[in-house]
Amino acid sequence: MIILGTNSIKDTGFDVANSCRFNDDDTAYLHKTPSGAGNRQKFTLSCWLKKSSGGTEEILVAGVNNTNYTRIGFEGGDELKLFGAASSSTVWEIQTQAKFRDFSAWYNFVFAFDTTQGTASDRIKIYVNGVRVTPSSGFGDETYPSQNYSTNINHTEKHRVGVQVNDSGGAYDGYMSEVVLIDNAQLDATSFGEFDSDSGIWKPIDVSGLTAGTNGFYLDFEDSSNLGNDVFGGTDLTEVNLAATDQSTDTCTNNNCVINSLDNYFYAATLSEGNLKQTANSGNYSFGTSTFGVSQGKWVVEVKIESGSTVRNVMGITDKVSTGTTNELGSLANGYGYSANGLIYNNGSEITGSYDTFTTNDIIGIYLDLDNNKLYFSKNGTVQNSGTGISITTPSSTTNGVYFFAFGDYGASDDSVNNVNFGSPAFSISSGNTDGEYGNFEYTTTITGDSASKTFKALNTKNLAEYG
Repeated sequence: MIILGTNSIKDTGFDVANSCRFNDDDTAYLHKTPSGAGNRQKFTLSCWLKKSSGGTEEILVAGVNNTNYTRIGFEGGDELKLFGAASSSTVWEIQTQAKFRDFSAWYNFVFAFDTTQGTASDRIKIYVNGVRVTPSSGFGDETYPSQNYSTNINHTEKHRVGVQVNDSGGAYDGYMSEVVLIDNAQLDATSFGEFDSDSGIWKPIDVSGLTAGTNGFYLDFEDSSNLGNDVFGGTDLTEVNLAATDQSTDTCTNNNCVINSLDNYFYAATLSEGNLKQTANSGNYSFGTSTFGVSQGKWVVEVKIESGSTVRNVMGITDKVSTGTTNELGSLANGYGYSANGLIYNNGSEITGSYDTFTTNDIIGIYLDLDNNKLYFSKNGTVQNSGTGISITTPSSTTNGVYFFAFGDYGASDDSVNNVNFGSPAFSISSGNTDGEYGNFEYTTTITGDSASKTFKALNTKNLAEYG
């Protein structure tokens, strides 16, 4: 069972291998400046996005300065906003009423321009997950460009993916996949995706056969050493503040679990790196949870300790989200927390066992076996308590019928910083261990638990379709 992020299926017919993880704190983006002008009146941008946070964020911006530019992105209220500015004045502006705030799911956005159209509302068409946003009900602001208006896109000006025109501000936060700009054609969404015949889910299709035009490009992010590689063969985009570890296998055809930024009110942690890194709020005795909740199968998560080695750094599982600033992970009836002092707590009481302390640079494995209702922990690849697991309540008898992975801090004097690996880590993996399916881990995902060999899987939609 999945609580959030149900917009991917196991077999789409066309699989997207990689995405790029943008961290807004780093002001990460890509850019290039075309050497010659293309069609500034007719073009299409398609992209798949999995947002990590809300606010004003840019998708594609083209222009020389902050007085003359064309912008496609999100407004502060998480609505889509497109506009063109000239001489510091807004010339045209389209803003949706819909707010895009599901930070566990992938969206496909298609923006199709043709300002030569005689009907104003046909000059800009917006599609979300294959469905056109209709002018009659879908927009708040709705001022179209004049007929034959020339935008800054496909002009000989700097084009930026993921940041504002002045190369700062409006930094995108989250994942991008299958970013395609087509010069000289106003295409509809069916050029980039289709509805799955069984599930009805909008899914990507192969776009390699599309004609790029003069300044079009296609970013598939499959080359970790060159994330700006243009698959269409044009000039590559230049990466700024992006590294090989920003290549992710969290994609629009295999949605990966992350830390749930919507379950952060009481915990008030700072989330970054695609919601895989958390900096705890030392003043709050609380925790955050995963975007996916599971009720069956065997699942593994790794947590690399970056800092905060006090006894209060804690991780484990829970059957419900946090409800206050004083309900620690191990204080709940079905909350199980392994803290840095080597103790396991459940329902406010210590669980007897032999568990090591942990500190900076240690990697803690959390192994959740819901086929046998057992919980195991490891430290740097060594299963704790001699492989004897903790017996947990069967999911069907819990509050929500599922367990979430959880990460917390008991109000320590410092803010614990942890990097969480659900199978596509934001930190470097040196060993090359996999779950045999779709996950990459530092340590083996097959352990001996209660005298039996058990193999655990990464928490993503493809594994859930088969094992969940």
